[in-house]
Amino acid sequence: MPGAETFRGSASAYDRHVGRYSAQLASALIGFAGVEPGMRALDVGCGPGALTTALAQRLGTASVRAVDPSEPFVEACRTRLPEIEVVVAAADALPFADGEFDAALSQLVVNFMADAEAGVREMARVTRPDGLVASCVWDYTGGMTLLRAFWDAAYDVEPQRAGAEDEAVVMRWCAEDELADLWRAAGLRDVRFGPLLVSATYTDFEDLWSPFPMGIGPSGAFCQSLDEDGRAALHDAYRRRLGVGDGPFELTARAWAVTGTARH
Repeated sequence: MPGAETFRGSASAYDRHVGRYSAQLASALIGFAGVEPGMRALDVGCGPGALTTALAQRLGTASVRAVDPSEPFVEACRTRLPEIEVVVAAADALPFADGEFDAALSQLVVNFMADAEAGVREMARVTRPDGLVASCVWDYTGGMTLLRAFWDAAYDVEPQRAGAEDEAVVMRWCAEDELADLWRAAGLRDVRFGPLLVSATYTDFEDLWSPFPMGIGPSGAFCQSLDEDGRAALHDAYRRRLGVGDGPFELTARAWAVTGTARH
């Protein structure tokens, strides 16, 4: 699970990093999965709470639970959603009974699980028969502009290290159809797979850049590990790769989504 330890940092830094896309992505995932009012849902790997919030808006706070292995993120989610039970737990050891939920979802989490198949099987275990199990991950190979441009800039600065840490290289389940294969391997049926397209706006390049040196995620960890000259070179290479000026701009991002039904 490359980079998972970096998510034990600041929730506010995460919000300024890939978290800018989270609310849109959560709504898109819920719609893709087919979550409907009246269901009880679990958010696995909730982070600061974007998907939890969207689920609560759709289902009501009494029908939603959430878990995350990061204590800072759990505290952030609890603060934002005090009416929802949020617990510290890993995906492969969920503290819930068999079939307790109608739907279990995870957003940008599967490729950070210690054992992805075990994590998905746990999501299925706590979901009732014929209930929904759904997830999404970034398309690191090209569709997630923020991160693809970052790693392309990293190759310009430190090609050997970038080749070893590029999320498109080291992450599993982020290429087309890979999540569907994982879902089937974990025993889910009626598997559907497709893209989710979202976007984020920035006031200028510095607005985009500011969370990277704080070390959130694999990209942030790479940035933080560089010396001052290396970070300055990365900053400039990244801006060149994005081709943005001093004014506002928007970036698009694609995630791959999957959903299937549980069987027991």
